[in-house]
Amino acid sequence: MRLVILTQYFPPEMGAPQSRLYEFAKGFSERGWDVSVVTALPNYPTGSIFPGYRKKLRVYETYEYLDVTRYWLYASNSARAAPRIASMLSFSISALLSFFRIRRYKPDIIFVESPPLTLGFTGYLLARFTRARFALNISDIWPLSAYHLGAISKGFLYRRIEQLERFLYRKSDISSGQSNEIVAHLKENGAQKTFLFRNGVDTTRFQGVEKKMNSSGESFVYAGLLGVAQGVYSICSQINFKELGAEFHIYGEGYEKKRIKNYLAENPDRNIFLHEPVNRSTIPEVLALYDGTIIPLVKNIYGAVPSKIYEAMAAGLPILFSGDGEGAAIVEDHKAGMVSPAGDMEALRENICKFIEEKHKREDYSQNCLAAARNIFDRRKIIDRFDVVLREMVEGRQVRGSACAEKQASAHRER
Repeated sequence: MRLVILTQYFPPEMGAPQSRLYEFAKGFSERGWDVSVVTALPNYPTGSIFPGYRKKLRVYETYEYLDVTRYWLYASNSARAAPRIASMLSFSISALLSFFRIRRYKPDIIFVESPPLTLGFTGYLLARFTRARFALNISDIWPLSAYHLGAISKGFLYRRIEQLERFLYRKSDISSGQSNEIVAHLKENGAQKTFLFRNGVDTTRFQGVEKKMNSSGESFVYAGLLGVAQGVYSICSQINFKELGAEFHIYGEGYEKKRIKNYLAENPDRNIFLHEPVNRSTIPEVLALYDGTIIPLVKNIYGAVPSKIYEAMAAGLPILFSGDGEGAAIVEDHKAGMVSPAGDMEALRENICKFIEEKHKREDYSQNCLAAARNIFDRRKIIDRFDVVLREMVEGRQVRGSACAEKQASAHRER
């Protein structure tokens, strides 16, 4: 069976979608699928196309034995809406150039990652004209997430994007989402067949990684995107870790990085340390250096569950989650750490103090994390289930196609 993955985000970029889609592609390849990836020239999260890919319209390459075709886009990591929309639209248009290559490939399924939602329409057209099944995966609900982040208001443009969203859900052969909230939204807005495709985590990456005790005392880590939605700058500016007898170590890249760097240069005596971003392969070793992780969201974004939760669980690292919604519910339900409301820095500060005082609870948090990662959020098990669902979908179509062909042949013989 042949699968095309259409996504704006893919390694060598770093990030949750990149990691999930790479392991999805690798996992399906290992399960006997012929996998081809159509993606953008790498540029995330810096907003600048990586060296070696610049001034090129299209690049064919093999990335760790996967067939990958990359197309040009207008790269931007601006917080302003116009450059981001231009970036999304540019790849949604340039990806149409893959039509002739995909048609020769004859895929059974075209699997599209959204956002950007406009790429969903590109995938729909490619699936329709190549007679492939159309699978749509929703990582963030657009335009709802953009509205919650203040990037768009509920006016004419919002309503047009919402119409496109519902059209794509109705036209998809299967729609998947990263959380129960997203799956519920898909069903409520026209999707006929859905699948809960959590980010999850490859637990094998964390096996054999020895926990190292930080000799400097209580230590917390944040490793991930330094974007507007995470609000790591607010933690730096509103919580003095030195006063708490603790350290806060930040690894990442993104829009807020320069602001954080400048603030720490002006306020060096807060026991907050900004490091260079780390790649996917070294995350297990980095997390093993610390006593707990802080995972923030500035506000509840319906359907959003930070993938850092799953990586912390696989590392057995207790979680201090500052947020609401399904992410908070996962931490609480699995007793994986402590939760405070989104954007409430005083409540987060209180949880940090409580975590420092209640050392006897850390081992329970750690074991609960490991159990949840291995039994529920293991990405290999999630891919196993999705593999079965997609095979049944393709085989069902083949059976119906064969039955239809036989019926037509019978009618022809009778004539």
